[in-house]
Amino acid sequence: MKVCRIVDFGVYLDGGDKGDVLLPKRYVPHGCRVGDELDVFLYLDQEERLIATTEHPLVEVGQIAYLEVKWTNQFGAFLDWGLMKDLFCPFREQKMRMQQGRKYIVCCYVDSLTYRIVASAKIEKFLSKELPPYHHGDVVQVLIQQKTELGFKAIVEGKYSGQIYQNELFRDIHTGDELQAFVKNVREDGKIDLILQEQGQKHVIDFSKQLLEFIQMNDGRCSYHDKSPAEDIYAQFGVSKKVFKKAVGDLYKKNLILIHENGLTLQQNAES
Repeated sequence: MKVCRIVDFGVYLDGGDKGDVLLPKRYVPHGCRVGDELDVFLYLDQEERLIATTEHPLVEVGQIAYLEVKWTNQFGAFLDWGLMKDLFCPFREQKMRMQQGRKYIVCCYVDSLTYRIVASAKIEKFLSKELPPYHHGDVVQVLIQQKTELGFKAIVEGKYSGQIYQNELFRDIHTGDELQAFVKNVREDGKIDLILQEQGQKHVIDFSKQLLEFIQMNDGRCSYHDKSPAEDIYAQFGVSKKVFKKAVGDLYKKNLILIHENGLTLQQNAES
């Protein structure tokens, strides 16, 4: 927004049909002049006036985030979203009574009655009802929503519902984690089945190269083998035990490694 006038307590920005909008002095950049254009975030202050800030909130209207409750009162909870004025979540938008100090997944939206930016923990009503435009193998960003009997629910690209199944998890994840995932399947109901690592032969081939380099860099030896715990394999290599075993088989068939009860060794004639 463009600076249209400067006053002792800040500057006013040209808000078009919304009128001039105050940017308080504490947020005004050094050397700011009339005519300068500033990137700002707009919200209503305690007196219901439209006000600007150069601070960057943790969430904006239409976005979903994992925020901490700073305090509560008889009307609802107030969440830390990175600005001086906390983000209000009324009781009617809480799935359970929010507690101070705990974090919750919420969606930020503009209340149609008060025109204030508020939060809701009832995420599902803000997710898209359209069929997701993804295909098997597509890379997406996800926010882990909550643990279920099947695994974990996740929010895909901030607008779709996804599921990561427990039997396909090879590392610990928690509510609020922001991760890269791969689309396994888009179901008829629009829900997305997700996995946290790429599938397919290309993934096995790529890891085969990584495993061979690991063995070469460790004096031709690897203490991991097909009896090693899946958690240990994932902690070291970031792949499932299934992918690890396929890569071992691939390297063995190429006569690059030898398989022993306590690990793997490099074939003497293996090429670098």
